Amino acid sequence: MTSDFAMPAEWMPHARTWMAWPCRREAWDGPEALARAKSAHGVVARAISRFEPVVMAARPRDVADAAAATGCEIFPVALDDSWARDTGPTFVTGPSGRAAVQWRFNAWGGKYRPFDQDAAFATRVAEKANLPVRQAPIFCEGGAIHSNGQGTLLTTEQCLLNSNRNPGLARKAAEDVLGDFLGARRVIWLGDGFSDAETDGHVDNIACFVGEGRVILGVPDSKSHPDFAPVTETKRRLKAAGLEVIELVQPRAIRYDRFGHLLQTSYVNFTLCNGGLVMPSFDDIHDEKAEALLADCFPDREIATVPALDIVAGGGGIHCITQQEPA
Repeated sequence: MTSDFAMPAEWMPHARTWMAWPCRREAWDGPEALARAKSAHGVVARAISRFEPVVMAARPRDVADAAAATGCEIFPVALDDSWARDTGPTFVTGPSGRAAVQWRFNAWGGKYRPFDQDAAFATRVAEKANLPVRQAPIFCEGGAIHSNGQGTLLTTEQCLLNSNRNPGLARKAAEDVLGDFLGARRVIWLGDGFSDAETDGHVDNIACFVGEGRVILGVPDSKSHPDFAPVTETKRRLKAAGLEVIELVQPRAIRYDRFGHLLQTSYVNFTLCNGGLVMPSFDDIHDEKAEALLADCFPDREIATVPALDIVAGGGGIHCITQQEPA
């Protein structure tokens, strides 16, 4: 069933962007790394604020620090973590106005505890924004889905059909939910095998729409990269779906976290705002090429480049820490 509500494309006008102040120490390698993450969140918030309002959710005891670092509106609220894309609502629009989808949430398949505050965060944001809430019946995170605003969604089998989220969920049943809550008439399933162990293959590190039928695909710099084979299969699936694929070469440098997991340094993990695009840089040979390609894809937007390694160290990127609210 297809809903009267639909998930708009991210390039449509925004009312504001929502973020959340870093607070889970386990996600960062010690207090110094957490402090650098907070500073990086502040830089991203200020970059977005040049184009549209930003609301930063923060634990009550962190309100003063968050306000000083960002200069934006602060929403005092209980939090477990800081990935607003994943724990915040997926906003939808329809003939009757706007609404917010609250997905079920279990901290990316039970990777962190507690997560009860984050599991209620989308509803609290919706209440703050005075929007009705639609409670979805499956586990999902905002970084796992991407819309072209015309009824087509991208997602990955590795995440949405993972037994650590939705055991036994069939593709057709998932598509029915995505149709009911996001207005999806077509779901393009990317595969699995991606090295992103933190989120189990969130699509916002892999591919995103830049037009109704155009998709940017992050392509490894080398065939020896662990994601070369799954990305090659992704390209095949996207082209088979009739989409134009724009290849964006990912950073050459391969970096690992303290546990030996590959850090997801992805240029695809950018965020759009009204008249602007805030993209990550990684002190890499391909940074300028990525900026030029994104500028070509969005010629009417100003590009703001933000160093992102201190964010990526916690398991996500710029897109992961932001959630746009449509106008």
